Amino acid sequence: MAKLPPVQELKGRTLGRILIKMGLITREQVQEALRIQKEKGGKVRIGQIFIEMGLIKERDLSIALAGQRGMEYIDIDSLDIPQDVLKQIPAQMAKTYRILPIEYDSRRNHLTVALDNPDNFRATDDLSTLMGFTVEAKVADPDALNAALNKYYAEEDESLTELIGEIESDRGLASLQGRDASIDLDELKEAADSTGVKKLLNLVLLKAIQDKASDIHFEPFENEFKMRYRIDGVLYEMVPPPKHIALALSSRIKVMANLDIAERRLPQDGRIPLVVGGNPVDLRVSILPTMFGESVVLRVLDRKQVDLRLDMLGMTERDLHIVRQLINKPNGILIVTGPTGSGKTTTLYSALKELNSVETKIITTENPVEYDIDGLIQVQIRPEIGLTFAKCLRSILRQDPDIVMVGEIRDLETAEISIQASLTGHLVFTTLHTNDAPSTIARLLDLGLETFLVTATLEGIIAQRLVRRICINCKTEYRPTEEQLMELGLTLEDAEGKKFYYGRGCDMCNNTGYRGRTGIFEIMTFDDEIRDLIMNHASTAVLREAARRKGMKTLRENGLELIYSGITTLDEVARETIAVEA
Repeated sequence: MAKLPPVQELKGRTLGRILIKMGLITREQVQEALRIQKEKGGKVRIGQIFIEMGLIKERDLSIALAGQRGMEYIDIDSLDIPQDVLKQIPAQMAKTYRILPIEYDSRRNHLTVALDNPDNFRATDDLSTLMGFTVEAKVADPDALNAALNKYYAEEDESLTELIGEIESDRGLASLQGRDASIDLDELKEAADSTGVKKLLNLVLLKAIQDKASDIHFEPFENEFKMRYRIDGVLYEMVPPPKHIALALSSRIKVMANLDIAERRLPQDGRIPLVVGGNPVDLRVSILPTMFGESVVLRVLDRKQVDLRLDMLGMTERDLHIVRQLINKPNGILIVTGPTGSGKTTTLYSALKELNSVETKIITTENPVEYDIDGLIQVQIRPEIGLTFAKCLRSILRQDPDIVMVGEIRDLETAEISIQASLTGHLVFTTLHTNDAPSTIARLLDLGLETFLVTATLEGIIAQRLVRRICINCKTEYRPTEEQLMELGLTLEDAEGKKFYYGRGCDMCNNTGYRGRTGIFEIMTFDDEIRDLIMNHASTAVLREAARRKGMKTLRENGLELIYSGITTLDEVARETIAVEA
């Protein structure tokens, strides 16, 4: 292995210069590698070319890259790491982030860790956020790090039950029992920084993110403290921790989100950016004071979790064709409607991603910005400083966009500016909260819009819901009972010749029978007849009937197609469409 010169001599220098200083290559070989890189169109990294030329090994490249970032390379095979250092990072966290603690100075709360990749610097940021350490990183050989992780964290990962047992026996935390109002700020900081609280929160966060939860809930009640997370739209309860740690846990979350831990009377909102398993994850923090303490909800925005493609949302070929026609119109308004958590933003972003090109300027205004997409100009709404949808939209129109996405139409002012934008040649995407597509018209008129403006600008409405997919590993055919069929208005004759499935439950789906979700859609388009009906103030029922005559499939009809295709169950479609059909 090549000898690494002092790190301060290497930081920020080019890779070729560093490898020359290490005595591994010559200036002539650097020139030759640069020539090869140019021939390949600059698409291959110079380090990879040095390896292909047989000049260096992977390990030499890791050492040089570490030096380039000002990080020391360390041989961890020769280390004997004490237990009190290892216990600073829980096993699950060490394995998820691929980091190994090698030294700990308790006086300075300074932790030195080994990484296997100099580009994994975000792991050190997350370690500071999650555990509160001052972190110094060194780089180790990937194979050596693997061996060390298996050696030092060989036992099973610490379970939630074990951790809660450890917290219950912690006398310092037990002294908080029944003292919510009388705890001073120093005690609160100490409790929030306790190892047990940090470990518990980290374990809950990592488990929820790995299980693809969309929300994590910490809820105080009179005699208990609940932790729940939502997967595929359904809440699941975790092992409840002792009630007396509620305040310490909410304070720890506030510290991570840079919120005021002394303020317990007012709601607070913040965010915690993390990178878990190489994926950027944003935790949106909402804190609400209740009768029995602060209720905390973390919304998990995993930017890599969703494949933002229209053809991956679950639309039929016919619906996909209609939506593509709608989003390629030169102007007008397209509304996506449905309750909170029905996937409206994902649908709109999938459309924007398909339209995203060098020739098209797209600006979005949202609260919060959920997906970070190259090529889109995205604006975060901040009502607390007066930056509302309406105010933002006025400024956006001065930026000469082709397509505008308005997170939600909440009032007449936002609706009117959206209509003006579409009348002046912009394509506007937005969302509303209504039960189905036809009832959106009544909602717009209730806001105070004129019927002629609605008919002049509205091009299409997509109503949607999310239903859970049957787990393909434990998918089983069965015959539904008459009562089950009646929930969806079906008879035994309707079910004749059709196949029905459900999930028995297995390890792959956490014994729920479901894995993942897909959309069901109701797409209403506008022609002269429907526009005339709106102008004549036709009822929602009349509009629905006219749209169905012209080929609109209702949410329930779309759901039935998924049931017959073996994608979802009768229960799921009934649960998501019962309010619509009632």
